[in-house]
Amino acid sequence: MKICVVGGGLSGLVSAFELAGTHRVDLFEQKPVPGGCLGSYRIGDYWIEEYYHHCFAGDTALLDLFERLGVNDRLEWLKGTTGYYVDGTIYPLTTPTEILRYPHLTLIEKARLGLLTLRSRRLDARALDRTTAKDFILDNLGPGIYASFFEPLLKSKFGDRRDEVSAAWLISRIAIRSDRGAGGERLGYLKGGFRHFITRLDEEATRRGASIMPDSPVEEIRREGSGWLVNGKTYDCVVSTLPPQVTADFAGLDIAGVPYQGAACMTLAIDRDVTDGIYWLNMKDAAPYGAVVSHTNFAPLEWYGEHIVYLASYFTSRLPEGFEQSMLSDFCRRFGVGKDEVHWHRLAVDPYAGPVYTTGLRNRLPAYEEHGLFLAGMFSPPNYPERSMNGSVVAGQEVAKRVLARFSDA
Repeated sequence: MKICVVGGGLSGLVSAFELAGTHRVDLFEQKPVPGGCLGSYRIGDYWIEEYYHHCFAGDTALLDLFERLGVNDRLEWLKGTTGYYVDGTIYPLTTPTEILRYPHLTLIEKARLGLLTLRSRRLDARALDRTTAKDFILDNLGPGIYASFFEPLLKSKFGDRRDEVSAAWLISRIAIRSDRGAGGERLGYLKGGFRHFITRLDEEATRRGASIMPDSPVEEIRREGSGWLVNGKTYDCVVSTLPPQVTADFAGLDIAGVPYQGAACMTLAIDRDVTDGIYWLNMKDAAPYGAVVSHTNFAPLEWYGEHIVYLASYFTSRLPEGFEQSMLSDFCRRFGVGKDEVHWHRLAVDPYAGPVYTTGLRNRLPAYEEHGLFLAGMFSPPNYPERSMNGSVVAGQEVAKRVLARFSDA
């Protein structure tokens, strides 16, 4: 059978990898290289992801794929520290002592927050799908914790839609980040970057017979007889990893959309650390970014020879005019960095960076097959109620299983 995979992000590459060898596979990717949100910049003699990434010990499908592709020897388990930027001050929040010293929560509020973190792994996040994160926090932790701790985080992540976000997402987020000891959160990263993973996935899919076609945006998906027409080429089956509403527009089909938001992520390099050794610094103060992610307070500085920092921002509709410059200027002013100290900077923008996990989303997620099209991606069930590389790997594998089952029965 001739199979078309639309989109060369992680789910698309995984599905092509699983289907190649059994069927003829063409993968269309609009960017110059595959990888999607796992794309990387080449800076001198190293590579760095366009968007910050790490993995978790529970990412079993992803870790298994690392082993199958022979990149597991690059996997390093590192410590991720956290903090909060409040009223112009950096507060570390990694160790119990640091949390006890944090002045913007009472001792009782800290105890409640700690108990919720301990409970999070035992809670059924999916059962909270119809409860808003705001209501859950107010009911379980009180208005003080919501106003001083959670509301700024929800606002920076989801903007005006923060009151629609479900408690399922919140609890999942807390649970996945609760694998921490006194020194910080245990997170995985590939030495040399996740580019090695994407390259091996591309190579192995190609070795199995898949045709990976970068710089090939899809312009039309149309039903033709018992098959499909994609950019004028005929296929027996189409797997689309684009957002469901985008696929629906291309194909002229009635597929329910999933709410998405965009991401604007600036990567820059400087000579010194400006976040006091903290990897993930959340911003309570109003800024053009919601977090400062100091990559080289996580991955060893000697891998790069310069301090690498991400500035993370989310948006709906479109970015304001001059956003890149305002983001860089704010960072330099706020953290006392001269413009001449910035070695280089890049801005990556993706209008479909990820779903907004609104209440009731669980029952609105599209199936793996809709109107004869196969669908997989960040909107698939394995990426509910929080997206991850592991979820995208599982989605790609699951849709491939369904395609193979369909054609083995034909």
